[in-house]
Amino acid sequence: MKFLKKPMMAAMAGVAALGLTVSAPSETQATSAVPIDVWSLRDVVSQVQISPDGQHLLVVINPSREGDNLLQIYKTSDLTTPYRTLAADPMEITSASWVSDNIIVGGAWEQKRSRVRSQEDDTRNYATYFYNLERNKFSKVDENLDIINRLPNDPDKILVAAAEPNGTLGVDPFQRFRPRSYYKLDLRSGSKSLVLRGSRKYARISFDNEGNPRYAEGRDSDNKVKTYYRLPGEGSWTQFGEVYDEDDHENLYRFVGGVWGFAGLHATDPNIGYFIDARNGADKGSLWEYNFSTGEYVRELFASEDSDVLGIGTHSIPGNDTLAFAVYPGAKYERHWFDEEEQALYEALGQQIPYAHQLSISSRSYDGRSMVVTNSGPRDPGSFWLVQNGQLAKLGSRNPLIDQAALADVQYIRYTARDGLPMPGYITIPQGEGPFPLVVQHNGGPHVNAVQGYSEMGQMFASAGYMVFYPQNRISTGWGKRHFDAGYGEHGLAMQDDKDDGVKYLIEQGLVDPDRVAFFGWSYGGYAALVALSREEQLYQCSVAVAAVADPAKSFRLGGGRAGSSAPKAIIDWSERRGSIGINPIEEVDKVNIPLLMAHGNVDRRVLYYHFTDYKKAFEDAGKTGEFLTMVDADHFGNTLMFNHQQQLYTKVLDFLANDCGPGGL
Repeated sequence: MKFLKKPMMAAMAGVAALGLTVSAPSETQATSAVPIDVWSLRDVVSQVQISPDGQHLLVVINPSREGDNLLQIYKTSDLTTPYRTLAADPMEITSASWVSDNIIVGGAWEQKRSRVRSQEDDTRNYATYFYNLERNKFSKVDENLDIINRLPNDPDKILVAAAEPNGTLGVDPFQRFRPRSYYKLDLRSGSKSLVLRGSRKYARISFDNEGNPRYAEGRDSDNKVKTYYRLPGEGSWTQFGEVYDEDDHENLYRFVGGVWGFAGLHATDPNIGYFIDARNGADKGSLWEYNFSTGEYVRELFASEDSDVLGIGTHSIPGNDTLAFAVYPGAKYERHWFDEEEQALYEALGQQIPYAHQLSISSRSYDGRSMVVTNSGPRDPGSFWLVQNGQLAKLGSRNPLIDQAALADVQYIRYTARDGLPMPGYITIPQGEGPFPLVVQHNGGPHVNAVQGYSEMGQMFASAGYMVFYPQNRISTGWGKRHFDAGYGEHGLAMQDDKDDGVKYLIEQGLVDPDRVAFFGWSYGGYAALVALSREEQLYQCSVAVAAVADPAKSFRLGGGRAGSSAPKAIIDWSERRGSIGINPIEEVDKVNIPLLMAHGNVDRRVLYYHFTDYKKAFEDAGKTGEFLTMVDADHFGNTLMFNHQQQLYTKVLDFLANDCGPGGL
């Protein structure tokens, strides 16, 4: 398939049309080739979708660096001027999605409180809205809802459930078995009707495109996890498959990792489902076809040598659930293809879109002729493309002020930890010749998969001349059970060694200057940054800890591990070992031997602000000198940080690295 690149005028694509201005770099910004204000922007364009009939585009756009998101609607026949521009004042639009040719459903939030009262307590109120394009009318539902299924054969209804308390913000080991109730939402009246009420036994339910409940899983009072299925038209559940004990430590990866389990349903055969599982003694989860009626795994469809299968994708035309690919981590989120037509389409797109890396057809018309394609990767902060009538046109970018050619490449590496465990990782390579100064950048979690594509902070560091190393140390998910289990109780111990071993590997390869290494971490990564302060074999010149878990023992005592008395014993033990057993940074302040910069938002709902204030006091009482930054009204997660928060943080971090990171700076 070939596309003709023919420019289409799109108002949301141009910097001038967005009214964005960028101030010149100040002295503290001079270490980055790109002004701090550019890195600090919220997404300029965060979402683009085409309607199922291919006649309209929706765009979630932020036209100014300190303004709110707007929802714009364009006719695909005329992209020069928005057909509608909508706001949700006093709330802000956060998402939008076509659920029919005429109806958009999305979410909005509003900052309402100035303090966090308890773990996961949000300072925002949330609402769900739906917008009727034909009637030009907004309707609001005063609750936060997730779309479970768009029900393509019922244009007036969608299947919804109450949104998850933690959404997709990290892995919650209890989310999988937290009962949900499911409703049909009438898009004409806004009324809800109950479809199925979840229970402990049938906590999580999956539906087909007709709204039939087909798969459920839950746990009994003895923490035995069981799975159930229904065929279309049946009114009761049938148990199938193995029973797993949540109290058994051997099953931790299955329940905490969030990778293994049900993946989807066959498009035409109701007896067939897809599962990700490690069978026959395998260490990593592969994709299997399962027959509900016979209770047998029919065949293994795909296995990756170095990683788990993380999920599946179906055909890009809405309502077509034909299995198209399996996803697994590697140099990027790789695809193993089953659908040759979809594979050919993606390959054609990859040849046409500049810096193609992580491509996705985010929406497509029913006739297949029109689609919106997204791309992101080391040299693309996120771009949106329209394919229509055989023509390909760029619609916009998450950050149109960044020169893609000036961004740095990311390389996938594998090295060996000191105990012989194979270790994946990623390095962002700045322009110029090595050896480079290095920033070790660690994600939160840590039991998450963090394949690196485009990282705003990583690219900012590379723009300042630093190589960036992202370790996927033990307990990271997606790399198999052995890799995960090796991190049990090893917070601050073997998990910290893995990061140091990666630094040594890069030094041995001649890529890194051993006298110019810094540590930067956020959330769990912030915990690791605090642990790095007192390493006896000190590889680092300084450490930067953002939203850091500084006292995991206190967090566990206060319920921060979300492990109540009724939780399975294995989960409680696992939660307790996330720093309570191992290294607790607040008890190590006397051993600190390198400079520290610590930053925290004062309304952080995931890692509460006491981690910052308690550590600061203990640090100063120990006679240590560091720099401490409070970001007022900043929450934990990147999507909640405003322009001013990022500008404040990025300016301080680059200044600290350049001037205060060891003798002479990094």
